[in-house]
Amino acid sequence: MRIRDITLTVLAVGSLYGLAYGLRSGATTGYIVEGRNEVSAAQAVRDVGGRVVLDLPIIHGVAAVLSTAQVAALRKTADIDLFVDAPVQTATITASSATGSNVIDKYAYKMIGADKLAAQGFHGNGVTVAVLDSGLWDSSGAATGAAKVFNDLNGTNKMLDTYDPTAGEGISLPDAYGHGTHVTSIIGSPDTSIDGEPLGIAPMARLVFVRAFNASGNGTYSSVINGLNWIYSHKSQYNIRVANLSFGARPQSFYWNDPIDQAVMTLWQSGVVVVASAGNFGPNAQSIAVPGNTPYVITVGAMTDNWTSNTPADDGVTSFSSAGPTYEGFVKPDVVAPGGHIVGIMDAGAMTLATGHPQYATASSSLFVMSGTSQAAAVTTGAVALMLQANPWLTPDQVKCRLLASTSSLVNSQGKAAYSIFQQGTGLINAYNAVYSQAANCANRGLNIANDINMTAHYGGPAHQDQNTGAYYVLDNAGNRVGADGYLWNNGFTKNQGYLWNNGYLWNNGYLWNNGYLWNNGYLWNNGYLWNNGYLWNQSAVASQSSTTTTESWNAQE
Repeated sequence: MRIRDITLTVLAVGSLYGLAYGLRSGATTGYIVEGRNEVSAAQAVRDVGGRVVLDLPIIHGVAAVLSTAQVAALRKTADIDLFVDAPVQTATITASSATGSNVIDKYAYKMIGADKLAAQGFHGNGVTVAVLDSGLWDSSGAATGAAKVFNDLNGTNKMLDTYDPTAGEGISLPDAYGHGTHVTSIIGSPDTSIDGEPLGIAPMARLVFVRAFNASGNGTYSSVINGLNWIYSHKSQYNIRVANLSFGARPQSFYWNDPIDQAVMTLWQSGVVVVASAGNFGPNAQSIAVPGNTPYVITVGAMTDNWTSNTPADDGVTSFSSAGPTYEGFVKPDVVAPGGHIVGIMDAGAMTLATGHPQYATASSSLFVMSGTSQAAAVTTGAVALMLQANPWLTPDQVKCRLLASTSSLVNSQGKAAYSIFQQGTGLINAYNAVYSQAANCANRGLNIANDINMTAHYGGPAHQDQNTGAYYVLDNAGNRVGADGYLWNNGFTKNQGYLWNNGYLWNNGYLWNNGYLWNNGYLWNNGYLWNNGYLWNQSAVASQSSTTTTESWNAQE
């Protein structure tokens, strides 16, 4: 019997979507029910008199509405896992005002080398990107004449399909919240910013859009998993190669027990490159969000040029960007990308995020500035689309390897690491270097995703915490501490010390921190794995429904 009763609440790095289950307060609750497959899970729900709301075959389960008595009956059923599908309200953070040229500063496109690739004809042609978010605004009627977010450089509609779990496929998905439009425009808008630089990293990439978050930025695990399931079931039809997941939740279970993590592992295994936000819960250690805590996917933290695009010495990781390691010991984020004060499309006069922060609207009523790891993930998704245009045969593991191998670490004026690998991963992405990289077999080594999905083996990463000093460190394959600069971290965060990008720093020494270690009884949380904040879960973990959850849907601009 493998019954786990875990409360999981979705937290967005930008937005969330709440499904209307028709719950009666105090009478029924939404659950995710997993079994040997979705058929057996659905039958188990019906056998106790519950109501199936959604089929979720990507995780061998269903979303269901259950009474207390029905839950008690299901607990007696073998091979069934239960997860409370609790909704969460987003919270906002008051941002300080930015004025003048700071509002229109546009640096991401050039910083990652997308401008050089565009000059060589790389615009994401032939690559389909799936975006799961709050909706998409048709900005063609904007006062400035902004191009439609879903058009390509030739003015041709590149939106292949849309999906909303309550409304169906192939329909307009208005974005009253604004987050989905902003993120999608960063990935592939053909429009240009006020300074003439393109908004979209890959403006010729084709799109499918799934709305999983509502106008107030609310959602549930089931709405997200249902959206991931749609992407999975349509990946062959539309040749979906990349999925942008600019949202996150605070982990409340092992990555392999978390239903969203399970879904993204299945997507990755099927050939879809999953790009996930690290989370906006930084700067403290162990703040990486779900699904960015999944070891296989590309997890992206946010950096900023500090409003000085021509002065790289003051660039740095943003204070809100989540830091690793994960609770299972993996080094995250994998990389960082521009995520501070990023210009994107949004209806400044109508969308919730824009009307709540009017000081970040530009002179154009359709361009808006936001900061977050959501934006950094979108920049990275665009870069991956350029990589797959150039080398369409790359597998997700190969894409991740080449992306990480082509980064530049953030160092100070003395050439030392300005941030640890738990804050910046391998460093700033470089799309140009990644397109021409020949790196191989350097990502997800030692892991077996099939075993992870099948629940036959799980893995821990090389990160440990010194029980005496509290510092985080990494072990190499021989079990020795890595002594290289940037591998020991005391959980501190300092800024404005003078940073410089140095190509190849640390990565070229050959150390591969994507290696995993087989999880077995008694392995993890021994020999230095015991975290100071305590270990939270075991195979029969129970998380409280009242667990504190804070969502940062708005970040002060950095």
